[in-house]
Amino acid sequence: MGTTTEHQIEFIPSETFNLLKAITHEIRYEILSILAHREACVCDLEAFLGLNQSKVSYHLGILKDAGLVKSEQRGKNSYYQLVKSPLYHLGGNLLEELMTRRLDTPLIDQNESMC
Repeated sequence: MGTTTEHQIEFIPSETFNLLKAITHEIRYEILSILAHREACVCDLEAFLGLNQSKVSYHLGILKDAGLVKSEQRGKNSYYQLVKSPLYHLGGNLLEELMTRRLDTPLIDQNESMC
């Protein structure tokens, strides 16, 4: 039986990973699905989702930081729109990252495998 060697891989979040994190929360996913069909202000999203203003604004901020939504001020209200281009490229970017990351990291020898 081989000796156990501890392999430590440094985790470096990518833009694709951060985009996925922004999308995978249930509330943010619902917001994106609404904005895929039309622009909306916070009060519209509050009513549709049954959430308070601060929670909707918090999630919109995360989506905006991720580059998935943009806003436009009209009077006292901000209207939010979906930014489609990051979503169009997401699948290809994800596949490319999965296939090319860690190419410089040696795999564990089969004799050292835990299973």
